[in-house]
This record gives sequence, C-alpha cells and structure tokens, in this order.
Amino acid sequence: MERAILMASGLGSRMRPLTLETPKPLITVGGTPMIETVIEGLKNRGVREIAVVVGYLKEKFGALAAKYPEVRLIENPYFETVNNISSIYVARDILRKGDCFVCEADLYLADKTLLCRELPRSAYFGKFVKGHSEDWVFDTNAEGTITRVGKRGDDRYNMVGLCFLKARDASFLADAIERRFHTAGYEDLFWDDVVNENLDTLKLGVEPVPEGSIAEIDTVAELMEIEKTLRP
Repeated sequence: MERAILMASGLGSRMRPLTLETPKPLITVGGTPMIETVIEGLKNRGVREIAVVVGYLKEKFGALAAKYPEVRLIENPYFETVNNISSIYVARDILRKGDCFVCEADLYLADKTLLCRELPRSAYFGKFVKGHSEDWVFDTNAEGTITRVGKRGDDRYNMVGLCFLKARDASFLADAIERRFHTAGYEDLFWDDVVNENLDTLKLGVEPVPEGSIAEIDTVAELMEIEKTLRP
C-alpha cells in the first residue's frame, strides 16, 4: 500500500498578510484549499494513508482531518527553528512502511490525474525550464538518473514539490534523515539536501510535469495571477 507525507508546518511568511490567521496550505485557490487539491490527487491514485505534518497554526487543520478519513496529523515541534528536514524527521516512520509520496502541501494541483501515472522507480516530479533557473533543479546522467539535487542550473528540470519513493529508497532515506538530524548545520537543511548527499545509494529519475498541471504559489501576487486564469 502506498502512503504519503504532506509537509504543512511552515510559516508561509511570503504570503502575509493572508497567512497571519490561515496556514498557507489552507489558502483557497478557485475556492478550494491548496492542500485539498493534493489530497484529492493522492486519493485518485488510491493512496489511503496520508500524514499531514503540521506546526504553524496547527489547530486550523482539525477540520481537514475530520473531512478526510485518510488524513492523520503529525505535529512538528521544530518548525520554528529547523528547516523542512524536521517535517520528514517527525514522519520518518511513514517512510519505513513502504512506497511513499513526499509532497509540499502548498501546491495547487490543477490536474487531479497527475499522480495516477505508473511509477516504476523513485522519482521527483519536475517541470523543464529552458535557460537559466535559480530554483531547485536536477542534473541527470545519460540513463536519466538524478546526479544532483540543488539550486541553479541551465536547461534543467525544476523541482515542483512532489516526490515518489519506492520502499527501498524510502526506508534508506528515513535512516539517513535520522542520522543527519542534530548534526552540525542540520537546522538549515532541506530534506532534499539529504537526498543529494546520498545519491550514490538513492536512485531517482525525473517524472516530467505538463505545463499548467501544477502551480507553486509563494506570494499573494502569484495567487492573484492563478485566480485570474480560473475565472470564467
């Protein structure tokens, strides 16, 4: 059985003032909270165990757990002082159970079938960007296996906040996250940094994402632009 971890504990500082009283994943796009578009996409695939890692305004997520029986909440007590490695750390036991999605919760999934494709190997979902990008990108070898996960690159697939891990890789990553936590500099780490540190063992490809199927919304201006496209 496949499972999923949704990271929803962040402060959402770049979307203030909207996030002063509402956690970013619960901000609506086209009338639907962003996190619910991801949950519905996972449900369409048949995922029936979804762990939502909460921290900032954690009490606001109670209604979400009541609405979706697939959802259970996991509290991240480190969310104010440690980067998102902490969200995977507190949910690491989920990774040890088998095949697992790791998803940012503040995504707008326009195509609810995006997660339903066959996934024979571990992979990050990525959107190809021509030219230079300052965002998170993937370097790959001739076989399409990722050789670097990091910021900045030219003519590369860019990270979109979705990853799928087969059981072997998921279990290995759980152990790697556990080892890395509380080591020097861990407070500033993204969980993807730990993936990058272990690409000699982890074997991930890239699943291409069609244009318009998913949106990462980081600012109020980006939210307004997306809303414009959804108006009849």
